[in-house]
Amino acid sequence: MDNISYKTKSANKATVNKEWFVLDAEGQTLGRFASKVANILRGKHKPSFTPNVDCGDNVIIINAEKIRFTGNKLADKEYVFYSGHPGGQRFVTAKDMMAKKPTYSVEHAIEGMLPNNKLGAEIFRNLYVYAGTEHPHAAQQPKPLKF
Repeated sequence: MDNISYKTKSANKATVNKEWFVLDAEGQTLGRFASKVANILRGKHKPSFTPNVDCGDNVIIINAEKIRFTGNKLADKEYVFYSGHPGGQRFVTAKDMMAKKPTYSVEHAIEGMLPNNKLGAEIFRNLYVYAGTEHPHAAQQPKPLKF
């Protein structure tokens, strides 16, 4: 009896083909943009996706200071920091955070969409966020990607 046999291929660190992409965040909505970037970082857009391997691509994000917040989130959204000491909890609005560190909102949103384990931390290292249009990764020849 002739049966067609299919083998499941699992990617590993040696067989993964990583690419470099550059994305422009200007005018993009924060959450929608972050979810698409998280999928690229994770490698879910590839047919060879393996959940326990870093098979995603490297992503460079430019113009992070021009990301868009919908509704009244720029004034209402708060980021919470806690020092671990009594009375050490601090709140910073998104507007103040964008003035102080414009890349934080994008990084924070994407990091929250990655797995909360060692693999997620390793995947997060493949993300590079810059406030302006310039980035120092020209040698990697990143491909522009549009959504």
